Amino acid sequence: MNAGEHMLDVRGLSCPLPILRTRRELVRLKPGEVLRVEATDPHAVVDFLAFTGKSSHRMLRHWEEDGVFVFLVEKGEE
Repeated sequence: MNAGEHMLDVRGLSCPLPILRTRRELVRLKPGEVLRVEATDPHAVVDFLAFTGKSSHRMLRHWEEDGVFVFLVEKGEE
């Protein structure tokens, strides 16, 4: 994990909980800070892309690693 990067583990949770917890965590961050989210819900990719597409937050990168979906979300301006 890099400096200025925060971690949220939502593995084992199903939709809509990963997005709801991510939104709650992003409120605590400053604009420009990055939240690394790890999820196992197969629908998470669609959910996170839709979420970042409709908000001021930006998807920096996402990938799958041994069944875990990893998302790097940069907090946007509110």
